[in-house]
Amino acid sequence: MPVNDKRKIAVVGVGAVGSASAYAVMMSGLVSELVLVDINRERAEGEAMDLAHGASFIKPIRIYAGDYGDCRDADIIIFSAGVNQKPGETRLDLVQRNFAILKETLPHLLPLAGDGILLVVTNPVDVLTYAALRLTNLPPNRVMGSGTVLDSSRFRYLLSACCQVEPRNIHAYVVGEHGDTEVPLWSLANIAGIPVQEFCCWRGVPCIKTDDITRRVREAAYEVIARKGATFYAIGLAVKRICESILRDENSILTVSGLVDGQYGIQDVCFSLPSIVNREGRARVLSVPLAREEEEALKHSAGVLKSILEHLDLPHGNLT
Repeated sequence: MPVNDKRKIAVVGVGAVGSASAYAVMMSGLVSELVLVDINRERAEGEAMDLAHGASFIKPIRIYAGDYGDCRDADIIIFSAGVNQKPGETRLDLVQRNFAILKETLPHLLPLAGDGILLVVTNPVDVLTYAALRLTNLPPNRVMGSGTVLDSSRFRYLLSACCQVEPRNIHAYVVGEHGDTEVPLWSLANIAGIPVQEFCCWRGVPCIKTDDITRRVREAAYEVIARKGATFYAIGLAVKRICESILRDENSILTVSGLVDGQYGIQDVCFSLPSIVNREGRARVLSVPLAREEEEALKHSAGVLKSILEHLDLPHGNLT
């Protein structure tokens, strides 16, 4: 793709997560235009000014605060508006408050979407991704959530410490809900094609305590929130990575959240599975082989999410 192609991303909601995502996108050099939209216009202006003042250190980019109309012709709309998870609160506890914000905001964005991708980052991301699909009636490939892209990175980070291998050389995924029922896929985790436990034996390092790492992956956000009040740097990088795969048409395999339509016998819910992500969005979902207990855990995760969706005022109909 020519380097002078115009690429635009809009960030709707510039709290801690939205501003971290904007910073990561700005630093990546992916786009020529970045617009920040927030109900607090002064906050958006301040963030835009702070980012733009670094213009001499980065590739050319136009950064500004705008309104919903400025989201027109954006290649990607990052939806990060909402309230933060509080200490002791689960992601699913946020449902009604952030659903109300999503429901109020989407009518302003829908006429502007064009052929762009809607990337939901606000928690509970799986529930809100499904709600966005229902409320917009956009094609399922064009509505996705950040899902467990970050959780998969946390999984790889912890495995890298155990196996004494650089995280980018580890292939490991977390699927299902971005939350308490998420499922690390131990059966597929490997380094250079070698299962991680076998690799540790070969490397001569202690065997991995799978239960401990699973717990630490699931509780990672709680640990950060308890110490500093919010998580935002790593999710900002995860959002940048998703945008990168879309804008560069990479066909990267990422565990983004999106509509599940028959995989593992599960339907009409959004959660994360390894998916091919490219310029069309979440282009294809991969039904990777799972261990029996992993498939059962995934179905449990889907059941938890569906039970939450039953309490939301959403239109009905066929999404596919």
